[in-house]
Amino acid sequence: MISENVKNILNNVDAARAASYYSNQPISILAVTKYVDADLAREVMENGITNIAENRTELFLDKYEKLKDLDLTWHLIGSLQRRKVKDVINLVDYFHALDSMKLAGEIEKRATHRIKCFLEVNVSGEASKHGFQPNELQEVLPEFEKFNNIEIVGLMTMAPFTATEDECATIFKTLKKLQVEVSNQNLKNVSCKELSMGMSRDYQIAIREGATFVRIGHEFFKGVDLKY
Repeated sequence: MISENVKNILNNVDAARAASYYSNQPISILAVTKYVDADLAREVMENGITNIAENRTELFLDKYEKLKDLDLTWHLIGSLQRRKVKDVINLVDYFHALDSMKLAGEIEKRATHRIKCFLEVNVSGEASKHGFQPNELQEVLPEFEKFNNIEIVGLMTMAPFTATEDECATIFKTLKKLQVEVSNQNLKNVSCKELSMGMSRDYQIAIREGATFVRIGHEFFKGVDLKY
């Protein structure tokens, strides 16, 4: 079942990329494994997915310990409390939810190497969402030139769960425009070439609008009896 799900996702990604203006850019497919145990996560990885993502520190550490024999790229995609930064940040290859300068300061303090981070941007304006407002970016971006252990590789956002396809497309277009604007500033430590956007319900829309990282969870485990 999982092998078929992986094949379907890969086919969907290829089709969405082919239909995109950005058809030549690579797409990193992240398997979000918060719904499953390490054995099911391993099955996904053994079917060719090499990017694994968790949204909570405890789940990240659990999977990291149980799957450390595999050659994986590790992503932390959820909100990170400052008091937990020291526990996890040096195991992370990419952190997708840098949502405040206070958190950035804690990462800078605790990291022992440069951490590839995405700035979380609240494009939709939802009160329940974390992240910088789009109009805050120009104020905070120069602050990252002072850091040694953080590289802003891109921007991240999430569309509302209830958003229509057109609303998702508008949100993703907006983030793409912001990413290009930031990248063109050529700030130190702010390459900002990547876009982390799109989940199981809307990743094909996100790819068409320029996503380079998509975070897919349920689609990998359709038809699987989840007991985690």
